[in-house]
Amino acid sequence: MSPVARRLLFWAPRILCIAFAIFLSLFALDIFEEGHGFGQIALALLIHMIPTFILLAVIFVAWRWEWAGAVLFAAAAALYAAKVLPKHPSWAAIISVPLLVIASLFLANWLKRSELRAAR
Repeated sequence: MSPVARRLLFWAPRILCIAFAIFLSLFALDIFEEGHGFGQIALALLIHMIPTFILLAVIFVAWRWEWAGAVLFAAAAALYAAKVLPKHPSWAAIISVPLLVIASLFLANWLKRSELRAAR
């Protein structure tokens, strides 16, 4: 494996995780249209950001243990799809497919870990 491919394989799932966390946090911005007071907006923002906080915790674990990242991201994709698929299949595709891509990248990262770590 070339040095560029090793670096790409190492960094791609991590960068995609961060980008996906930013994408999820954009959904929390809808609370600013409601016209409530500061306290209510702060509480609503905190509640809307819970999925992002959970995702950040998973990223923290996956950064060190790639196998755990593969399992956790795949489980998150399956749970979300199972919850919303009957009523909102497009939501399932928008959220679950990127989670599955990230899970597969972490799995590839874990399978190639000896090769990736030897290059450092």
